[in-house]
Amino acid sequence: MVVVNSHIDRPELWLLNLVDALIKAMIGLLQRVSRAAVAVDGDDIGEIGRGLLVLVAVHRDDEERDITRLAERILGYRVFPDAEDRMNRSLLDEGLDLLLVPQFTLAADTKKGTRASFTKAATPEKGEAYFERLVAACRQQLETVETGQFGANMKVTLTNDGPVTFWLES
Repeated sequence: MVVVNSHIDRPELWLLNLVDALIKAMIGLLQRVSRAAVAVDGDDIGEIGRGLLVLVAVHRDDEERDITRLAERILGYRVFPDAEDRMNRSLLDEGLDLLLVPQFTLAADTKKGTRASFTKAATPEKGEAYFERLVAACRQQLETVETGQFGANMKVTLTNDGPVTFWLES
């Protein structure tokens, strides 16, 4: 028996739509920086030297294990050069700084139209709770962990080193 889904505009994309529906992972947009800062209402609330700036988003279906996994990936992802100038060293290896900034817009669905949909993003309550747990997990292993402010209009400045930017998922 053949079943036709009338809700799929382009049937040839059925597999992509299925994968998209199944993916549920916290997002970390990681940037290697020589410096980064975040301000709210003109006041600097977080600032780091050499290290990583990570913009963080939480999806509505994320689970506790996603927090642990994203923390492991952020702290252990090899983006810093070794003696041969290869990206073989992690934030933990180098003992550098981390600035975590909540950014729910990374969870947007931008596939249709000209306006983003945020139906896949976590509620503000869940997003803030998971962000704070991620911060706590990172602080257990790293000395300098600065943060942005959840729900605030923030001004983020950075000097991207490389540039080196990676999209991580839990």
